[in-house]
Amino acid sequence: MKKTVLLSLAASFCFSYTVQAQLKRLSQQQTMGRELSLSKPMNMVNGWSDDNHYIEMDATDRKLYAVDIKTGNKTPYTPAPKSNVTVNIRNNDVFIQYGKEAAKQLTNTKAEEKNPTLSPDGKYIAFTRDNDLYSVDVETGKETRYTTDGTDVIYNGWSSWVYFEEILGRATEYKAFWWSPDSKHIAFMHFDDMKVPMFPINGSTGQHGYVEKTRYPKAGDPNPEVKVGFVPVTGGAITWADFNEKDDQYFGTPYWSYDGSSLMVQWMNRGQDNLKFYSVNPNTGTKKEIYDEKQSSWVDLDYDGRIEYLQDKKHYILKSDKTGWAHFYLYTLDGKLINPITSGKWQVTSLVHVDEKNKVVYFNARKEASTRSDFYRVDYNGKNLKRLTFGDYTHQVQLSPNGRYFITTYSNVSTPPKRTLLDNNGKVVKELGNSKSADFAQYNFGKTEMITIPTDDGYQLPAVITYPTDFDPNKRYPVIMSIYGGPNAGTVTNTWKGTAPQYWANEGIIQIAVDHRASGQFGKEGVALMHRNLGKWEMKDYTTAARWLKAKSYVDNKKLLITGHSYGGYMTCMALTMGANDFDFGIAGAPVTSWELYDSHYTERFMDTPKENPEGYKNGSVLTYVNNYKGLLRIMHGDMDDNVHMQNTIQLIDKLQNANKHFELMIYPGGRHGWGGVKTPHDKAERIRFYYDHLLEKPVPADLLN
Repeated sequence: MKKTVLLSLAASFCFSYTVQAQLKRLSQQQTMGRELSLSKPMNMVNGWSDDNHYIEMDATDRKLYAVDIKTGNKTPYTPAPKSNVTVNIRNNDVFIQYGKEAAKQLTNTKAEEKNPTLSPDGKYIAFTRDNDLYSVDVETGKETRYTTDGTDVIYNGWSSWVYFEEILGRATEYKAFWWSPDSKHIAFMHFDDMKVPMFPINGSTGQHGYVEKTRYPKAGDPNPEVKVGFVPVTGGAITWADFNEKDDQYFGTPYWSYDGSSLMVQWMNRGQDNLKFYSVNPNTGTKKEIYDEKQSSWVDLDYDGRIEYLQDKKHYILKSDKTGWAHFYLYTLDGKLINPITSGKWQVTSLVHVDEKNKVVYFNARKEASTRSDFYRVDYNGKNLKRLTFGDYTHQVQLSPNGRYFITTYSNVSTPPKRTLLDNNGKVVKELGNSKSADFAQYNFGKTEMITIPTDDGYQLPAVITYPTDFDPNKRYPVIMSIYGGPNAGTVTNTWKGTAPQYWANEGIIQIAVDHRASGQFGKEGVALMHRNLGKWEMKDYTTAARWLKAKSYVDNKKLLITGHSYGGYMTCMALTMGANDFDFGIAGAPVTSWELYDSHYTERFMDTPKENPEGYKNGSVLTYVNNYKGLLRIMHGDMDDNVHMQNTIQLIDKLQNANKHFELMIYPGGRHGWGGVKTPHDKAERIRFYYDHLLEKPVPADLLN
């Protein structure tokens, strides 16, 4: 019986191999996206014009059309401007333009105005200049100066570096002021960087070079002292919120109430395990606590916003992972919890729409599987939770303005993107598109699968793997493992990967991405394991994955390459040192190599300070494991990186040299925390050479480097 089964399986494999041999392979041009192959473009959906018409851009003529959801009829669509007013900077000065009228210049100074922002009533433009806060009257051109103490270490309405990078967010472009909805006040943050250490970044251009001086607090360093202030639009005395700027604390993005009568200020202690919301009166600066959350690990201070104020002016919806899983909660404005809206061992990801009339919340979540996103609705009281999307797919949803219909664009690893229109009960109205090419079935390409890798303590690590084209389990293949690895930053998703993996699949390389237990796939419960020991659980799970791979008969156990950038660079360096018995090659971009070298807010969130957690910092440092290094590591870094300083790489290569270890180093002059432009072809070509030299052991095709 067993012999018959084996013969049957062999026959089946031979038949499958014969069928594949009759199919055509993707060409180099197709695998690089230069020619169409497995999928075709779908018209892009650009939102909705109203509940009965969605907007799409025609892939052929690149024009916008409003599409009737019932008839499918298309009419040319011209988006109504949000405002006929344009505010911008030209030659460092502020200009305003109404419609097609000539632009009007409002300032004329040698210094640069930054982040010009029109007031809600359209009468004033606020901006910063030389680290002071100003506004200009649009009609008269009269300028009002609100602050006078701006220097190279004192900033008003302009972020200190660590706030820009970690707290307010890069999208702010350093802006740290906010108009009230009634245009009567401007709230702003005042930063004092006097005690923050200066980190020099040395530029190499020119005969003598130059130095960029950034106030950059590393782990354990003094942070900027911060105040929250209010100024009347007409000028006058500043009212300071009732906080002590000398306290070791953080302030998150604030939110104005609908009528401008108060500002909700997010406050957090230096240890980042206590978040409070305060309602602050802009006229007096007095504050009232309306929310208090503590966690044993840390509380995330989200600059994307964790509060949605409701238009009833009585409630807000809060997103929190305080139970170990991210969920929504309904609160009154004074901070009284009404009830949880969602609950369970799954994660909400984003709030999409609140139907206040019917008291229904629409949201995205990872509930059916942690590697997929679905769309749901639920009543305010947490009842009648309903999944509105379908199938084993990841869905990207666009809801109509009043929530009557939604469009989902969905895919999984084996299905190119498709598009469907549904109503708000999840009933399919019509199919709108399918990107699968007509000759899809005629191609032979590397199969991509969602898999899980078991750990010895009960986790099933999600992974996505692409096998070589014409995969033969009797052959042995090299492997590329691509990772990021940061806390709550998983990269494994059940989505169509296009032709991106197919060049190396054609060349006979297995490609895999794996998420560890603290990647967010297992909620905050999993992420919190990283508290005070960055590097530990990531490396345990990545080495588990490496051993799982190398135990496969079809994996070349001398050719496992790991690669990543930033935190992924850190993980790659750890893999070739701490995990050197399991990894053979690594390409690390801009790695953190020891956590005391990175900024205070990010690092201490997970690690506390070096003084509080010396063993954690030692155990999480690549430098600790240099003597274990073997295999071959290539390190890449931009010499002007102002985020992960090249100091990290310098300290690592110093240790490697002192230990007489062989490695490779690539410096990108002028590169920041990434590099592009004219450096891109070189970066790509060098990676290709590395793969051919060490994984494939054959010459690089000449045309591939052009």
